Amino acid sequence: MRMIPHVSRRDWLRWSATASFVAPWNLAGLQAFDDGGPADWPVREPAALGLDAAVLDQLAEHLEGRGCVVRDGCVAKAWGDQAVRTDWFSSAKPVLSTLLFFAVEEGLVTSVDQPIAEFGWDLKPKDRGITFRHLGSMSSGYARPEGPGEAWAYNDFAIQLYQQTLFDKVFRDDPRAAAEHPARLGALGFQDGLRFREKNRRLSGSVRDFARIAGFWLNRGRVGEKQVLPERYFDEFMKPQTPRDLPLTQPAETDDYLGIGSYGGGSDHFTRCGPGVYGFNWWFNDFGGSHPDVRTWPDAPTDTIMSIGARGNSSAIIPSLGLVLACADGRWTDLKCGDRKSRINRALALLTQAAG
Repeated sequence: MRMIPHVSRRDWLRWSATASFVAPWNLAGLQAFDDGGPADWPVREPAALGLDAAVLDQLAEHLEGRGCVVRDGCVAKAWGDQAVRTDWFSSAKPVLSTLLFFAVEEGLVTSVDQPIAEFGWDLKPKDRGITFRHLGSMSSGYARPEGPGEAWAYNDFAIQLYQQTLFDKVFRDDPRAAAEHPARLGALGFQDGLRFREKNRRLSGSVRDFARIAGFWLNRGRVGEKQVLPERYFDEFMKPQTPRDLPLTQPAETDDYLGIGSYGGGSDHFTRCGPGVYGFNWWFNDFGGSHPDVRTWPDAPTDTIMSIGARGNSSAIIPSLGLVLACADGRWTDLKCGDRKSRINRALALLTQAAG
């Protein structure tokens, strides 16, 4: 367990507003920015990184919006405004799980399997077993007829419960101060900084800063020579957390008896292909209950991971190729697990092709 010093709001504001140190952000060589200094991305020609520039151009044309491709900590391709901060919608959900792991490491949460009722929630009897793992895996049952771990539902009322538990009851801090603490994600040296909506604490950020978050997972918690978050969290949790045979939720009205509202969508919306391929708010390229004979993205490497947000705000990580792709307001379209013709699969195929 690692204890971190509390940073007052005044000190945090001074840290976030006055930092002027500039250094390269590199998965192999970036130093953790304990002083809060922002990091400029080094830019290299695609060929110097073993990437095909023409194929990266095709990828940018396919996705449109604003995006960047990063390899070895260097930008190989960027298109659109890299600095503008916009809503990442459901792609922000893995940030909640990343902060959960920090909370466990700091001793604020005993484990991902700690019941959230221990943080003061007056839950119905059927829901008293809800854990952080359930919330991060869309199997909590909150606002649904099933109990925790009994069914899958892409449930934004449960995500609202997740974020409120983390920020109001675990960190007890302003979301940005909690996230950008220099011992947490602040170590990534964000260039533009994160913003959180007042209503549901959903994250807004720039393409280049969201790529840093994806890169943190690619690099398994390491920033330069510093292991900011122990690698064991990625060993254990960077894989699906939902059984392939987990049943789907039954049709029912949303029962938000806590009156907490939604993170954005309904309590059973977007997609039903999560069992077997979803965990701690990431999507994995595996065989799922809805597609048992084909992987989520047939033309991508088996270790591909994605965050998927509405309105074309998504990111992809391919650890075996050392690649990160972040694209906001892009033409990803909806998740269609196992569909080779889907725009997501085609984008990932181009990204893979660019690496030869």
